[in-house]
Amino acid sequence: QMQLVESGGGLVQPGGSLRLSCTASRSIFNGNIMGWYRQAPGKQRELVAFSTPGGSTTYTNAVKGRFTISRDNAQNTMYLQMNSLKPEDTAVYYCNRYPSTAYWGQGTQVTVSS
Repeated sequence: QMQLVESGGGLVQPGGSLRLSCTASRSIFNGNIMGWYRQAPGKQRELVAFSTPGGSTTYTNAVKGRFTISRDNAQNTMYLQMNSLKPEDTAVYYCNRYPSTAYWGQGTQVTVSS
């Protein structure tokens, strides 16, 4: 069974922080590179960051130094700590394997606005 459940989004002021969580089914998560993606209004979905099973991480330049991806392999759970948020970070955030599967969860809305 495929499952991806994202949570933790919300409305935050510029400069604020949020921590997103992702719970995935074992079939998606176990032993795979996992990534956080986002889709802003009117734009294509883009990869934000990914983590290997061993914990190596890669970030898109737009979030480097502000976001931190982490994972708990025992719990099939992944996190995205987002600091110094900017209005341009406003998007629906999704988690998925990298490269992604065809299955997507509902995502979690992040809105950065004063």
